[in-house]
Amino acid sequence: MSLSMKAHLNLEELAATIRSFTAERDWDQFHSPKNLAASLSIESAELLEIFQWIKEQDSHQIMQNPEKASQVKDELADVFYYLIRMADILEVDLESALKSKMHQNAEKYPVARSKGNAKKYTDFK
Repeated sequence: MSLSMKAHLNLEELAATIRSFTAERDWDQFHSPKNLAASLSIESAELLEIFQWIKEQDSHQIMQNPEKASQVKDELADVFYYLIRMADILEVDLESALKSKMHQNAEKYPVARSKGNAKKYTDFK
């Protein structure tokens, strides 16, 4: 399993595209951090809804169904859109934030304690 990228992902370029899109429609007035956080959560829930009642093993095969695959792609794109837009509005460098969070997670979840289990770090003994 791998993340398919045809070219290097440029978040600034994507943010600029979204900025232009929203400016052309005069939507900046609606894109408060509160509204963007709500939209991000709503779109995430719409992604979750696609998987809501299917079996665990079927979730791994969902992209083989063209209709479901299209829905998954659309919802992932919506989540990505709002994530980038919110980071842009709040001036958060997503790449740096992710690297920082991964470092924090590595400290919370050392391999020796976390490998092969889904326990939260607060439950490690």
